Amino acid sequence: YGPVNANTEYLRGYLHGSSDKELFKKNVPIVSYDDVRPYIERIANGEPSDVISGEPSTTFLMSSGTSGGKQKIFPVNNNFFEDMAFMFALGSVIISKHIKGVQKGKALTFLFTREPSTTPTGLPVSTGTTSFLFSEFFKNRPSNVFTSPDEVTLCPDNKQAMYCHLLCGLVQRDEVVSVAATFASSLVGAITFLENYWEELCRNIRSGHVSEWITDLSCRDAVTNILGGRNSELADRIEEEFQKKSWEGIITRLWPKAKFIQSVVTGQNAQYIPMLEFYSNKVPLISPIYASSETMFGVNVNPLCKPQDVSYTFVPTMSYFEFLLADEGNKGEIADLANVKIGSYYEPLITNYFGLHRYRMGDILQVSGFHNSAPQFRFIRRKNMKKTFLKALNHATLILKYSDLILMGFTSYADIATLPGHYVFYWELKAKNINDIVKLDNKVMVKCCCVIEESLNDLYREIRSKDGSIGALEIRVVQQGTFNSLMEFFITHGASTSQYKTPMCINSSEALAVLEKNVLASFFSDRKLPRITFKS
Repeated sequence: YGPVNANTEYLRGYLHGSSDKELFKKNVPIVSYDDVRPYIERIANGEPSDVISGEPSTTFLMSSGTSGGKQKIFPVNNNFFEDMAFMFALGSVIISKHIKGVQKGKALTFLFTREPSTTPTGLPVSTGTTSFLFSEFFKNRPSNVFTSPDEVTLCPDNKQAMYCHLLCGLVQRDEVVSVAATFASSLVGAITFLENYWEELCRNIRSGHVSEWITDLSCRDAVTNILGGRNSELADRIEEEFQKKSWEGIITRLWPKAKFIQSVVTGQNAQYIPMLEFYSNKVPLISPIYASSETMFGVNVNPLCKPQDVSYTFVPTMSYFEFLLADEGNKGEIADLANVKIGSYYEPLITNYFGLHRYRMGDILQVSGFHNSAPQFRFIRRKNMKKTFLKALNHATLILKYSDLILMGFTSYADIATLPGHYVFYWELKAKNINDIVKLDNKVMVKCCCVIEESLNDLYREIRSKDGSIGALEIRVVQQGTFNSLMEFFITHGASTSQYKTPMCINSSEALAVLEKNVLASFFSDRKLPRITFKS
């Protein structure tokens, strides 16, 4: 209960100077971002942090904005980055206990930064990843376990940084014991980038010179030093792997000592699990920590579990956690961390050290068990995310599993411009064999449409079968590279490269235009759904 400071302006009206826990729970309201935004904006405009917090603010963290559609900012100070460093270290220790030899090698880690913006009073505003990478905790870490020098990680040009991350990783391939990125989507993006630049990367290794378009001088000098001159033998070995018909297992073929892949693979990133398994020969996919711009939550104490079974053990010192029951038909009850029930669904409420009190996170979690006496939670989805869409997508990808195609990206849109309106899913597909052309089998694609539609909820199926007021579900296949263009669109509008997640549903007409101009083919469900009988 340590985060509560009853003497802040925000809490004085509710607690009258008292720090009593029960009075706090009785009087302080549950809030959303819109409720606290005015206080945060006052701090950003120069008022003291004790408007809402007893802690002075030194920076503002910016959420990714791709899950909920809007970016948010939160005041923090160095204590937050100390918590981040602690959680990263804890996650690494847990992994090293389960996988031998990981401390003796290096990690090829795709981390990116962007130039921070500033508040009217000059405080930096950036994503949690960028803020941490610019912090003293990152700069003064005891040792460099990454294949990339800091000059690459801190390069503001993300394309140059991506190229140099890969170049450094390939040159040091025999030292790489893990491959990592913040989100699974970033790892898939790195593979796509590799497909387009592998020949140039091999030329750089063979000649010992970095491509001329890498113009960031500090980055260029640092990578040149790692290259260390010509290496035709290494270039030939790597080139041989790239020239094979299939890229199945390409990660472990390029980095044969890689023991695991580290990335967030929960929630909407679960769609990338089949791709990463295909590219990695199914080495363990580890999602080590659960964190956000608002707080650190917990760690995965069973890192070798299947990615679909990942649960996080909460660390109670990070914030004061409460849990709003989110079970269907039984919502509204609030439980402390020690009183949550196995199998139940909750939305976490956080009270942190930087001014958020009983703040609704918008994540839906399920209690999966206990580690000693600490509850473990499985991330289910964002509150505003279509849960049935994720389930439907998983069912449809099983159909693709037996074809020669891989799903590289997906999003959806409710098309009401046609009558009747209907759901549209945008899919980017790729052949498993790198040089093969994507061949769309009408029977397979229609079956995918049908499987998705049959996996949607009872209400959808009842309306669809009853009076035709919802049209047949449609999959529109877009050309390769479309989802990279979609990512670039969101990044130019403020999203972070490191924290980008493809939105599950498209609400922006401009983003929709990026997809529409790249549509190759459309397929519709042709199955009449059975009538649903609801129990009275």
